[in-house]
Amino acid sequence: MTVAVYIFVMAAVTYIIRMVPFTFFRKKIKSRFVRSFLKYIPYAVLSAMTIPAIFTSTGNVVTSVVGTLVAVVLAFFDLPLIVVALAASASAFITGLFI
Repeated sequence: MTVAVYIFVMAAVTYIIRMVPFTFFRKKIKSRFVRSFLKYIPYAVLSAMTIPAIFTSTGNVVTSVVGTLVAVVLAFFDLPLIVVALAASASAFITGLFI
């Protein structure tokens, strides 16, 4: 019974979040500031959720920092996501073996 309530609440919240903008904003948003603000919200939220998880996922800050540095450097050179993810994971794992 409680699982059904949880699913209903999640569905209601998702529906409300998606329908509120359609009901209040009928015209195109012309404010350059508001448009740019709304454009960067997903990136800010994703970063706010991901960055703390990166540094607590391995249980060791050193391995997390090494993995993050490898990922940032490889991403800077526009390598594919799978390469970045595998190299960052491998570097964190290998660093963990030596620590």
